[in-house]
Parts: sequence; C-alpha cells; structure tokens
Amino acid sequence: MFRRFGTRAGIFRALLDDAERDFQEQVLSGPPPLGPGVPALDRLVAYGQARVAFMIEHADIARATLDGGQPIPAGSSTPLSQLHIRVLLGQLDLGPADLDMLAVQLTAALDGPVLLYLSATDLTEDPVRVTNRITRGWHDLIRRVARP
Repeated sequence: MFRRFGTRAGIFRALLDDAERDFQEQVLSGPPPLGPGVPALDRLVAYGQARVAFMIEHADIARATLDGGQPIPAGSSTPLSQLHIRVLLGQLDLGPADLDMLAVQLTAALDGPVLLYLSATDLTEDPVRVTNRITRGWHDLIRRVARP
C-alpha cells in the first residue's frame, strides 16, 4: 500500500478523489449558482458555500490527507479551487488587486487548512450549524473583497 500511495496521507487522498471528482463536475457543468449561468460574484459565494459543505462532510478524511512531512502543514490545495476562484475574481471589477495572490489566499480559506483551525468541539457540533457558520464567514469575506 505504501509503495503505491507513498504515505498515510496519500492513501486518504486516494479515498477522497472520487468525491472530489464529483464535486468538480458540479462546479464545471452543474446547475447555477454553483455551475455556470450566474454572475461571477454569485458563483464565488456559491462555490465557497459548496466547498465548505464538502469539506465538513469529508472532514475526517480531509484531515487525514494533511501530510505532516510536507513543509507546509496545510497540505496541498485543490488546483481546481485556485483556478476557479482566480477566473471568477478576474470577472469582477477589483481594480489593481493581485488576483493570483488573492486566489491563493481565498483557496486557503476553503480547502483543508480551514479544518486545522476548527476545534474538536466545533467539528462535533451539528454539521449544519458548523457549515452555516463558516459559509456566513465566507460570504462576508467575499462581499468585502468584492466591494468597490
């Protein structure tokens, strides 16, 4: 097993792959607002809400994918997240903002690292309550970033 996956984290990443592919399909071609067909700001908000729900639903596996041997303890982000967020930011009028760096920072707010900052108590609360709390924070963050 370890020869094929390299590390314990690699095994858990493989377990998460199918769910990740389904999520990506919804983003790329699913119904709005997560999929195409609505303004970029609405898609960005919907993407964050869906990503948070996905991460909370898969919290145990997502935490297990974090590789302590990596120089950055947060593990690797999902390339689709960063690219998708960057494309949506490019469709907004954000002036002289560094959209590439902003996309990196917003991606970090959604992928695995968010789970590192939640306490065990947060994660054992009602998942809907935790998801709603995080998505309210995402919505607030995006509205502030996109404010003219």
